[in-house]
Amino acid sequence: MKLYIKPLSVNKVWKGRRFKTDDYKTYEQTCLWLLSDYYNVPKDKITLYIKVGLSSKLADLDNVAKPFIDILQKRYKFNDNKIYRLIMEKEIVKKGEEYIEFKMEKYETDTD
Repeated sequence: MKLYIKPLSVNKVWKGRRFKTDDYKTYEQTCLWLLSDYYNVPKDKITLYIKVGLSSKLADLDNVAKPFIDILQKRYKFNDNKIYRLIMEKEIVKKGEEYIEFKMEKYETDTD
């Protein structure tokens, strides 16, 4: 199904300034520390795969995307507007075994 409406950016969802929570600041710093110093980010269009292990069946998969993408962008110095395909997967895991993994590849279409 195709809806002919301009998609709304998260930047247009909130009024006023948004501030990072202490939880997000800690998460960001921990992720930046855990991420490898070097990652071969494609130069042009990117396909980003994200798999998350969440302990709650009620957790929304899409809620983890933007904060993590912003962290990847900060760590690896690329603009997330280069992401042309985002593929996400959720796995339910035991509490304390949560994780996030990712892979970036050159974006290719069937016509490439």
